[in-house]
Amino acid sequence: HLKWQCGPEKSIKKPVSALKKRSPGPSSSEFAMSDIFYFCRRGVESIVDDEVTKRFTAEELESWNLLTRSNYNVQHISTRLTVLWGLGVVIRYCFLLPLRLTLAITGVTLLVVFTTIIGFLPNGRMKNFLSEKVHLMCYRICVRALTAIITYHHSENKPKNGGICVANHTSPIDVIILASDGCYAMVGQIHGGLMGVIQRSMVKACPHIWFERSEVKDRHLVAKRLSDHVEDKSKLPILIFPEGTCINNTSVMMFKKGSFEIASTIYPVAIKYDPRFGDAFWNSSKFGMVNYLLHMMSSWAIVCSVWYLPPMNRQEGEDAVQFANRVKAAIARQGGLVDLLWDGGLKRSKVKETFKEEQQKLYSRILVGTHEDRSRS
Repeated sequence: HLKWQCGPEKSIKKPVSALKKRSPGPSSSEFAMSDIFYFCRRGVESIVDDEVTKRFTAEELESWNLLTRSNYNVQHISTRLTVLWGLGVVIRYCFLLPLRLTLAITGVTLLVVFTTIIGFLPNGRMKNFLSEKVHLMCYRICVRALTAIITYHHSENKPKNGGICVANHTSPIDVIILASDGCYAMVGQIHGGLMGVIQRSMVKACPHIWFERSEVKDRHLVAKRLSDHVEDKSKLPILIFPEGTCINNTSVMMFKKGSFEIASTIYPVAIKYDPRFGDAFWNSSKFGMVNYLLHMMSSWAIVCSVWYLPPMNRQEGEDAVQFANRVKAAIARQGGLVDLLWDGGLKRSKVKETFKEEQQKLYSRILVGTHEDRSRS
């Protein structure tokens, strides 16, 4: 955190010091009313264009993709465009949606039924073999249900057994996108509803790791299970989304350090969706899983690119936070995403008081430093 703190202090000190120099009289080393100008300006800038909260809503498109209205105040632009939009609605809802629903129901049903049956088999090579085949088959059916057009790059860097695969997180379908090209052991939060049914059936056939985010004791258990899993080189690579929440695919936010504390090879993966054909972002605070899937299946298509980056290991003298930031920067750079230091947990929680106190401490250090410099002179 020391490196992070130095940046804000310098960014605050420069404009505040400039304001103080304009203040006449010996009191310029003390608090002045002009000091609030910098903080007011930064506050207004954050309200107008906040680089954090806009990552939790759907990305704004530069042009209309005939899916939704980009301007609700304009009801009619041209007859030709209205006809094209109407034809698009007929094609998407009367032709594509029924076909996609049929495929999705088939894929999910087969996954739940087959994984439940495989769960009764004794642990061994046969169970693992059948589990991998069933998962691949069902995931590929589900990919076709979304009309997903996926381009995989650098397949020679695909995650290997005993490793940990980390990727940026946009949507629950990230799992389907990656798992249709190879099997993984999943790690994630327990959900309710349809997602919960799928999770409970999957864990019977494959050692996935589901946990309750609110239970602190569970975190230690998850860390222990992760360590045990990666030590067994015969087990599937673990798939983790270290951001812990869905971001709208314009940036990569802070990676939780937990998965980077384990002594294992990290296989970074960058996922980038093309929002022109369909928005893959899941705003979980606004849409439930079923509504979200219907929204996906009524889009034109899900187009995305997946890059398998070279495996990365923790360097000597590098702690888990530094390692996580290095991996995150590599993913952001490859996917053309903005690399942010902010925690994705701000999506559901308020800014911690410690963050506000930190800004107050930085400003007080500026005041004290200015006063000391004046005393020496």
